Amino acid sequence: MFNNSSKIIFMMMMMMSTIISISANSWMTAWMGLEINLLAFIPLMSANKLMSTESSLKYFLIQAFASSVMLFAVIIYMMNLKIHFMNITEMMIFSSLLLKMGAAPFHFWFPSVLEGLTWLNSLMLMTWQKVAPMMLISYIIIKPLMIISIIMSSLIGALGGLNQTSLRKIMAYSSINHLSWMLMALYNNNLLWVNYFLMYSFLSMLMIFMFNLFMISHINQLFMLKFNSKILFFFMMCNLLSLGGLPPFLGFFPKWIIIQSLTLNNQLFLLMIMILSALITLYFYIRLSYNALMLNYYENNWMINSFFNKKLFNLLIFASFLSMTGFFTISSLYYIF
Repeated sequence: MFNNSSKIIFMMMMMMSTIISISANSWMTAWMGLEINLLAFIPLMSANKLMSTESSLKYFLIQAFASSVMLFAVIIYMMNLKIHFMNITEMMIFSSLLLKMGAAPFHFWFPSVLEGLTWLNSLMLMTWQKVAPMMLISYIIIKPLMIISIIMSSLIGALGGLNQTSLRKIMAYSSINHLSWMLMALYNNNLLWVNYFLMYSFLSMLMIFMFNLFMISHINQLFMLKFNSKILFFFMMCNLLSLGGLPPFLGFFPKWIIIQSLTLNNQLFLLMIMILSALITLYFYIRLSYNALMLNYYENNWMINSFFNKKLFNLLIFASFLSMTGFFTISSLYYIF
């Protein structure tokens, strides 16, 4: 196990390596940044648990395979044969980046790895670890592969979470579904991707912080939050719906902009698939809320709100309030300016 100072150093390395990959002027430098990012994140995943060790090993093997494919393609690209193998090398680089961030059809490792991690590591894997691959994809967009990945990510992310009881796997499949929207935003406009990614990261951080605070890992444990604070439970249910993109919550705003962009570009087939998949994800978010609301349990009145730090409680309420009312504020500013 590493102490807190070592973890801070690894996190700084992880952030710096992402910046190196984004700002690289050659594919070799971008590959080096991705490798440093991998070596910095692996120690953060390790813990004194069998599942954490298994997840870190799976993550290392998958990322090493993706890095080797990318390096092989970059070497071919830099040789004199690059004219004859241009399309093949670009496809290999594009596919390796999809594998690195867990987008379909290379998503098979993502739910199983996320299942064995702590909530904090899950948050980093779902948000920060996708920044460098997605920015590198924006430099080498291949339209057919991009559209295939968008369609498969939206469908697999929606259908895969229907039969899950683990909250980590539900969040993993939700992340795959959100990846389809982020890839579509990246395909149309980089600014759309930045807006979507920031709001998705905010909502995911809020949900995972609540799960981590109450040590909730499965659907049948959600009543613990209701047991300790009905107000926080109500806000968590609203945050789940906001993460699913239900209007008029904050999570609907970036999807609204992408829907508008797809409509203007006459990409109605993709729009129909993505909206249908978003409705399916909303279904299993509502199922979480319904199960927690309808579950019968004995309530001990003397334990309610007995262990809360008041500042932490107020911070969670304020962040949840932003999630609920942010759509009205941002949409008003959008039309004013």
